[in-house]
Amino acid sequence: MSMNLTETDSDRLLAALRAVLADKAIATGAEITERIRVTDAGGPAQGARMVARAWADPTYRALMLADGARAAEALDIPMRGLPPLGVLEETPGLHHLVVCTLCSCYPRAVLGYPPFWYKSAAYRARAVRDPRGLLAEWGTVLPDTVKLRVVDSTADYRWMVLPLRPAGTEGWDEARLAAIVRDGDMIGVTIPAIAT
Repeated sequence: MSMNLTETDSDRLLAALRAVLADKAIATGAEITERIRVTDAGGPAQGARMVARAWADPTYRALMLADGARAAEALDIPMRGLPPLGVLEETPGLHHLVVCTLCSCYPRAVLGYPPFWYKSAAYRARAVRDPRGLLAEWGTVLPDTVKLRVVDSTADYRWMVLPLRPAGTEGWDEARLAAIVRDGDMIGVTIPAIAT
């Protein structure tokens, strides 16, 4: 027998679930509302702020690489109750590509909801099987001298990339730097660039 829930039924089900969570002292209504607000506030602009600060401030960069969650909190990005956030530093000789091979684990507090393609079986399989080919489809062609490392984001540990700062951005302020950072740059499918 299949259930056909109407909007009213789903509203009642949600209210009942919230009541059980509150009754068992797992989460209050206010805590649930706050978690929804925090999740909805996450987006690529948050991660771009972190990247821009790391490019401009060596002390912040060191914190970000040591503890991504603390670095996010330092910029007032709430991380309480979320999995740890690791940050992978790009270098001239090493490029990282983030994938969740099982589903779509993604650092939502700093990058928002995962893009549709990140969740796709095609992306997940190609990232592992043919990462250079996948990157080439995004226009990211790495020299053979650059090592490519694929990193699996999981329910227990989320990852983002700290991309290389593009040449020609010396003297830029953090807002201008953040404006050139895209979500793909923080996953490793693209590389930040400045318009020429």
